[in-house]
Amino acid sequence: MPGILEDKDRIFTNLYGRHDWRLEGAKARGVWNGTTEMLRQTPEWICDQIKASGLRGRGGAGFATGVKWTFMPKQEGERPHYLVVNADESEPGTCKDREILRNDPHRLIEGALLASYAIRAHDCIIYIRGEYLQEREHLEAAIAEANEAGLIGPGNVHGWDCNIRLTHGAGAYICGDEMALLESLEGKKGQPRLKPPFPAGSGVYGCPTTVNNVESIAVTPEILRRGAEWFAGFGRPKNSGVKLMSASGHVNRPCVVEEAMSIPMRDLIETHFGGVRGGWGNLKAIIPGGASVRMIPAEQCEEALMDFDDLAARRSGLGTAGLIVMDKSTDIVAAIARLSYFYKHESCGQCTPCREGTGWMWRIMERMVTGEAEPKEIDMLLDVASQVEGHTICGLGDAAAWPIQGLFMHFRPEIEARIANYRSRRANVPGATLIAAE
Repeated sequence: MPGILEDKDRIFTNLYGRHDWRLEGAKARGVWNGTTEMLRQTPEWICDQIKASGLRGRGGAGFATGVKWTFMPKQEGERPHYLVVNADESEPGTCKDREILRNDPHRLIEGALLASYAIRAHDCIIYIRGEYLQEREHLEAAIAEANEAGLIGPGNVHGWDCNIRLTHGAGAYICGDEMALLESLEGKKGQPRLKPPFPAGSGVYGCPTTVNNVESIAVTPEILRRGAEWFAGFGRPKNSGVKLMSASGHVNRPCVVEEAMSIPMRDLIETHFGGVRGGWGNLKAIIPGGASVRMIPAEQCEEALMDFDDLAARRSGLGTAGLIVMDKSTDIVAAIARLSYFYKHESCGQCTPCREGTGWMWRIMERMVTGEAEPKEIDMLLDVASQVEGHTICGLGDAAAWPIQGLFMHFRPEIEARIANYRSRRANVPGATLIAAE
C-alpha cells in the first residue's frame, strides 16, 4: 500500500542519516540553493508566502506560522529583534526534531536565516534539549561551517547579517513552553510567564521575539523555493503541507517518516510502521500527538485523519504527530498512571492547580491501577482534572488532564470492572485490613 507522499515531494531528504549531513552534502541536496534571491525579496513577501502556504506550527499548538511572524514590529527600533528556535523536544512519544538536528542541520540553519529576515531579526538563538548530545554536536559543527563559508554571521554573502548561536537546557520538560524557555534563556528558573505581554512585544531580554519549533523553521526555505501553492496542495484546507510523523509502542516498525497532512491514520500505520503488532484487530487505542493529548479508541482510529481539525473533532489533537500505539495487551490504566507521574514530576510548581492537582491525580490513578479506588473517585478525579485544565499559566495542566480524560472517556467500564473485581476479593467487614489476593 503506497503512501500519499511521493519521494520528489519530500523536504527532509536525509531524515535517516544515509547521506552527508555536513555543508557540501547539504548543498548537493538543494540546501542553500537560491537563498540570496529569497533574501532580496521584502520581509512582507516572505510572510505572505508562508501565510499562503498554510503552514501551521509543527510544535503542537498549530498556530499559523506566517501570521505569527507578522506580529513582530514592522520597523527595527532601539530594542533588537530575536528569533528563538525551540529545539527542547521533551514530549513523551515525540522524536521528530532530533532527526532534523543530527541529519539535516543546514536545512534548519538556512530556515533560521530566512525567518530572521522575515521578522527583521539579526540574532537567532536555538534552544536545544540538554539530553541531545549528538544533535548538539552536529548543529554546532554545521553553524561553524555556515559561518566559515560566509552563509551566516556579520557580512555574509546573502546580505542580511544574522548571528545564529546555540544554547542548551538542563532537561526540564516545562522549558518546552515558549515563555518558560525565554526565562531559561535569560538564566532564570524555567517557569512560564504570564501573557500578555506576548513575546512579539516583550520576549527574551524584554525585546520583540518570535519562538518557533524546529520543523516549522526547517521547512521554510523549501516552501519559498517550490512555492506556497506546492505546499498548500497537500492535505485538507487549513491542514495543508507535509509533516514529520512518528510511531512508538506496539507497531512492527517504529520510526519517523515524512508524509502529507490528512493521511488516514490506518494508512500511515500500515504503510510506514509495519502495522500494529498482532494485526489491526489487536489495536486497543492510540495517543495521536505525543503524550499530552487524549487517546482515541481503535474504532475511531479506523477513520481518523492525521490533521488538526479531524483529531480535534474527536476531542484529541494532532500535537506533534507522535503516535503512541497500544495493543490489547496494554494495561491502559497503568500506562496513563505512568504519564500522570511524568507530569507531576515535571510541573514547575508555579500554579497551584498544577502543583497540587498533578500529584493528586497521579495518586488516585495509582489506586485505579490496583483497583483499590472507590467508584465515586472516578467522577472526583474527572472533576479535579477539569479544574486543572485551563487554569494554569502554561499548557502543562492541560497536558496532565487530557490523557486522564481520554482514558475515562473511552475505557471507563474497564476501570469500573477493575474496582468491582478488587472489592469482590477483599473482606467486607468493618475495620478489615486484609489485602485482596492477586
